[in-house]
Amino acid sequence: MTGSLSTNVIAERIRRIQQTLPDSVRLIAVTKQVPVEAIRFAYEAGLRDFGESRIQEAAEKQAKLHDLPNITWHLIGHLQSNKVNKALDHFQWIHSLDSLKLAQRIDTLAATLGTKPNVLLQVKVLPDPTKYGWTVDDLLSDLPALDQCCNINIVGLMAIPPYGLSSTETLAVFNRTRELAEKIRQQDWLHITMQHLSMGMSEDYPLAVQAGATMIRPGRILFGERG
Repeated sequence: MTGSLSTNVIAERIRRIQQTLPDSVRLIAVTKQVPVEAIRFAYEAGLRDFGESRIQEAAEKQAKLHDLPNITWHLIGHLQSNKVNKALDHFQWIHSLDSLKLAQRIDTLAATLGTKPNVLLQVKVLPDPTKYGWTVDDLLSDLPALDQCCNINIVGLMAIPPYGLSSTETLAVFNRTRELAEKIRQQDWLHITMQHLSMGMSEDYPLAVQAGATMIRPGRILFGERG
């Protein structure tokens, strides 16, 4: 894939996207199955936020990119409970916190390690058996217990719409996610804030921005097809 890419190509793709984004929106380049050389190109073009789905793949890339300062790594894939230690070692952000049990596990280990990661709660405003995350009702029920997790920074929501939706339906998912964040914010929790909405990937990020996303997660439109 790198044979067809260059610093200039990736820089131009980044520039095109950034021209469409408000200053309030953070562009996180999803680098799953993207070679290290392409990540370097994106870094040279000014990006500092990179998202990975698998801890082992991220760790291997991070070792090869250790000379690049000020990179922030975001875990966007499902996190298994037995890999929380490694996740805390390799990521500053976890977008895919998807259960109370996992939140409590991260909270316990973060206290032991003396770290305080930024986390987002993955929510499904529509039923979707292919995705992890809370239903709206389950998340609202779990908020009191989540608010007891004082060693993690719960700072917003992450949403991935079901496959096959129309643009109108996708926008509705993003709007409902924003409305849920507003509802949670109004409840004035001690350890839960709703500063961020991580919504939108290559195909639908303009709709997410329209709905109020503060973080978008494009990959393919930056780096091309994987593999």
